[in-house]
Amino acid sequence: MANNRATKSGFAAEAQRKVNAKYSEELAHESLEWIAVITENPINTAGDMDNFYEVLKDGQVLCNLINCIKPGMIKRINTSAMAFKCMENINAFLDAARELGVPAQETFQTVDLWERQNLNSVVICLQSLGRKAGNYGKPSIGPKEAEKQERQWSEEKLKAGQTIIGLQMGSNKGANQSGINFGNTRHM
Repeated sequence: MANNRATKSGFAAEAQRKVNAKYSEELAHESLEWIAVITENPINTAGDMDNFYEVLKDGQVLCNLINCIKPGMIKRINTSAMAFKCMENINAFLDAARELGVPAQETFQTVDLWERQNLNSVVICLQSLGRKAGNYGKPSIGPKEAEKQERQWSEEKLKAGQTIIGLQMGSNKGANQSGINFGNTRHM
């Protein structure tokens, strides 16, 4: 747990302050409210770091959330307060979240929550899961996901595009190397 670690100092403390500065109480509050709506379980939805950590640290609420989105996805939820059992719950949640479509870069590591290392990444994961919940008939949170829009171009349009040199590539009309002099000339 978070209180088993020595207090950080020096560069580690500075890095931890930067990580903690990214934490958004508004997004955390929105995530906890969404969890309460989905699970129909009354939880404290205050967005401060202490409450967010206390509500989610054992992983039981997270596992219940997954089972409410897609019933039976997590077979066994550990109710023990032992460290490895709580971490098993968090791992089960992470595996299920990836299976529901949350990208790997938007998930967190178990220690980010269990040892309170990076609660912002936990919020990001919940927000991402909240967007995916709409695919399973549940209320979603955050911005709506973009939908794929295939474009069909005619062969004529494709050929016309190949003849244009975009201005991003620049132009070399009339370019030569005359008059370019870098530094001193070579004396032999």
